[in-house]
Amino acid sequence: MGSGFASVDAFLQAHPELQFVDLLIPDINGIVRGKRVDPSTLTKVFERGIALPASIFALNIQGTTVEETGLGLDIGEADRVCLPIDATLTMEPWQKRPTAQLLLTMFELDRETPFFADPRVVLQNIVKRFADLGLTPVAAYEMEFYLIDQENLAGRPQPPKSPISGKRPAGTQAYSIDDLDEYAELLADVLDAAHEQELPADALVAESAPGQFEVNLHYVNDAVRACDHATLLKRLIKNVAYDHEMDTTFMAKPYHNQAGSGMHLHVSLVDKDGHNVFAGDAEQPNDMLRWAVGGLVATMNDAMALFCPNINSYRRFSPEYYVPSAPTWGVDNRTASLRLPGGDPEALRIEHRVAGADANPYLLMAAVLAGIHYGITNRIEPPPMTVGNAHEQHEASLVNNLRDALRELGQSPVMEEYLGRDFLDVFVACKEHELTEFEMTISDLEYLWYLHTV
Repeated sequence: MGSGFASVDAFLQAHPELQFVDLLIPDINGIVRGKRVDPSTLTKVFERGIALPASIFALNIQGTTVEETGLGLDIGEADRVCLPIDATLTMEPWQKRPTAQLLLTMFELDRETPFFADPRVVLQNIVKRFADLGLTPVAAYEMEFYLIDQENLAGRPQPPKSPISGKRPAGTQAYSIDDLDEYAELLADVLDAAHEQELPADALVAESAPGQFEVNLHYVNDAVRACDHATLLKRLIKNVAYDHEMDTTFMAKPYHNQAGSGMHLHVSLVDKDGHNVFAGDAEQPNDMLRWAVGGLVATMNDAMALFCPNINSYRRFSPEYYVPSAPTWGVDNRTASLRLPGGDPEALRIEHRVAGADANPYLLMAAVLAGIHYGITNRIEPPPMTVGNAHEQHEASLVNNLRDALRELGQSPVMEEYLGRDFLDVFVACKEHELTEFEMTISDLEYLWYLHTV
């Protein structure tokens, strides 16, 4: 059961005030879907699961079923079985009425076969490949986000007024303690709620734009659980902000003239004895680390649609905001796509810096681990290490739009091998549907430019 409780009964006895339970399952976009049920059904949920339609994994960003996936009307909107994930039954501290939450994953009706389109299942299949090598991925996320006002300005976001000064910030100093003080109560409530839910959030940092912050999660030796943590923490941050009459966004680029929000992934591998197989001199990486970097560089464009899954994702890429534009690597170099942080040689790891905050954590992790496994098993050598400003030394070569990224992903034999053709077809169909809808929309700028000029 986790969370200090040996059984559902023990949890219910500890929380006699409980009124609701939220049953949660993240979709292909990383958006949490599910049901709210009465606590009296919780025992049955653990024994038998609940039925939800397979089309949950055919939803586009608007929450509409994409029929081209084959998971909607083609199968009669049929249900599958969703079963609880151990150690995820916790209270929701932000709720006015006592409410618990429980994370689920989807299975076929036999209750034994994981459902192929569940991103959590896709990741689990890749983690198993490392287990076959006697290795365990160790991972943690850093996630950036913006606090925004609940009132939009002409339909566009704006920073919230400070609860302390009453002023709306126009600028932010990176790592500023004063900026943390402006929103101290909200940020403290985020960390308190995370600790109450046993989410290993350990730091909040003011970033380089008004109302932008970064939250760091502890390393865990379970890559799937690291994604559970990231998914649930995003939901927590949004809801705690609502309690403070603010909103949040994990949109990759909410302001055209400010830094975008990224989601950096730190990952290493440990052997059966718990030894970090990447450990050593970052300037002269050992075989395992070198091959892992080689695999990540070789597959970076193949996986861009997973790192940057939305149209807005590609607006984030800009040299002045430390967003990489080429498949590069370096030691303690924040201009590179892959950074090997300096410091303790025993803690040497890879920091993957490409993805936006809008990425699905499970699919980002799956793509990164696929690249690492591919590199190690094929002994792929990386290009030379980049020293200095990567933007000045390397021409931009990462895919810079969603249509090309989807084409690269759909045609990638490596991603097909690791993520599965059936899953790739569902993902690409969902995202191509969004892209078509976007491109059919006539923007205000088009009217401004063309209505009276052509």
